[in-house]
Amino acid sequence: MQERPTAAQVETAVESFRMLSDGTRLRLMWLLASGEYDVSSLAGAIEVARPSVSQHLAKLRLAGLVETRRHGRRVLYRARDAHVRRLIAEALFHADHEVSGIPRHDT
Repeated sequence: MQERPTAAQVETAVESFRMLSDGTRLRLMWLLASGEYDVSSLAGAIEVARPSVSQHLAKLRLAGLVETRRHGRRVLYRARDAHVRRLIAEALFHADHEVSGIPRHDT
């Protein structure tokens, strides 16, 4: 049996889910789970204004879901780690089952 999560772990998970409960941020995270992007590329890909994308990225970064690196004058964003990438993938796989009616599985 697994150990019960600490209060700090639960609060951190709740904050992560809170950040992902916004459609724009979830779309951004879906892109960032598969690679690195700058703000302009992200804004174009999800058809949202650049300032809005910047604000969402700042929130995701503060929540520890996104990290950055400089490439010349550009700042590139990506999902922080494999845990975050799996979280995004599993959330969207679950949604696919809900929307499409694909039978559930336990693997």
